[in-house]
Amino acid sequence: MKSYDRLFIGGEWVQPSSSSVFEVHSPSTGELVGSTPEAMNADIDRAVAAAREAVDHGPWPHMSPTERGAVLARAAEAVRNQMQEMSELISNEMGSPVSWGLLAQVLAPTMILDYYAGLGSTFAFDTVKDGMLGPVMVTKEPIGVVAAITPWNVPFFLAAAKLAPALLSGSSVVFKPAPETPLDANVFAEILADAGLPKGVLSVVPAGREVGEYLVNHPGVNKVSFTGSTVAGKKIGAACGANLKRFSLELGGKSAAILLDDVNLAESLPLLLPNAIMNNGEACISLTRILAPRDRYTEVTDALVEMVRNMKVGDALDPATEVGPLVAERQRDRVENYIRIGQEEGAKIAVGGGRPAGLDTGWYVEPTVFVDVDNSMRIAQEEIFGPVLSVIPYDDDADAVRIANDSDYGLCGGVYTGDNDRGLGIARQVRTGTYMVNSAIPIDFSSPFGGYKDSGMGREFGEDGLELFLEKKTINLPAGYSPSV
Repeated sequence: MKSYDRLFIGGEWVQPSSSSVFEVHSPSTGELVGSTPEAMNADIDRAVAAAREAVDHGPWPHMSPTERGAVLARAAEAVRNQMQEMSELISNEMGSPVSWGLLAQVLAPTMILDYYAGLGSTFAFDTVKDGMLGPVMVTKEPIGVVAAITPWNVPFFLAAAKLAPALLSGSSVVFKPAPETPLDANVFAEILADAGLPKGVLSVVPAGREVGEYLVNHPGVNKVSFTGSTVAGKKIGAACGANLKRFSLELGGKSAAILLDDVNLAESLPLLLPNAIMNNGEACISLTRILAPRDRYTEVTDALVEMVRNMKVGDALDPATEVGPLVAERQRDRVENYIRIGQEEGAKIAVGGGRPAGLDTGWYVEPTVFVDVDNSMRIAQEEIFGPVLSVIPYDDDADAVRIANDSDYGLCGGVYTGDNDRGLGIARQVRTGTYMVNSAIPIDFSSPFGGYKDSGMGREFGEDGLELFLEKKTINLPAGYSPSV
């Protein structure tokens, strides 16, 4: 049980402006596991004012990047000292299997923090060059006040993905976590404060959609960094565009895994499946469309179905669990509705499709594999966000690429083959921001991550992720002057 009665605003725990509270219930058991105040517009005003003061008059933007990086490094070490507790907390918030969560929900954020901590001493914030008419300095400055908005599926991971580069830039952050997962955000705030983050630089404002819209449109915010649905992302992009406000969007996906006709299933399916039903299927990068060669379609589906059938479904806190409950009843309803739609469209359930026996408490759905799927079906085009896979036949390599690209999304994907060169050739043709060739690693934290088409705008991670929170200034210098940088 982890409950808060105050909001973390400007580096201090303050009385909220209302008595409204978000209760957090375990998706596995339904039990109350924590609560936190719900932020209102007045709390947003206070948080933005604190962030503005920190940007305009505080020490944070004027500290060296190395000093700011040292704060991130201390935070990473503090997280490593409580990894099990953090993983269990997130499992209690949103149902992620605790064994998977240790790596993806907690260890991965420490890697992100460490990367940006190191970048503080290597990134060129100032460069001097010979311009066309004389010497020029190009300096990169903090963008200002950042509104960071994240969903509930990988809450701490996404918080680190936004806060680490934003803070390294010297900017201040007003962070709105999802109502379902506010607890780990408060823990992260405590960790950063203990690591030496000055007052005013960070606020955590758990809130719903309307208050989130107020934050996005707040005149004191210079930049919005959003991860979530494409529908919400389009609204945020329109709002920011109307006000010439900087924004970046990491949105949905409907990624395709292509099994080429020379694939070794015994080697490739163990690489593919963890990226298909990761985090109970509640992941934007999930490989939910499985493209199989028509002349090996039955062989592929039989092998895939057998592996899915043997996946352990259970309580998120059980270390043996591979698939836990969905985040909430409404999400289970959504997934079950898509399962009905798939059947109505003519696809067939090869395994799963119902609720697992013996798990009467919690929001569980059996891992499900649809066969005889046409790529035009809704289950192949729309993001389900649950443990539901569609196996789609194709005729040849060109047909596989055509099907993979026949999507409004372009976030992730993978190809599995006995020929790496052939796989790389496929990767170059699929219009998606991240791709795997015979790999189980969808994201590299030192390299750009983001999507084509409706999967977003901008790139997180790597130097690109830091650039999202910097403004460039060109300073023309007098002839013969060469400043130190």
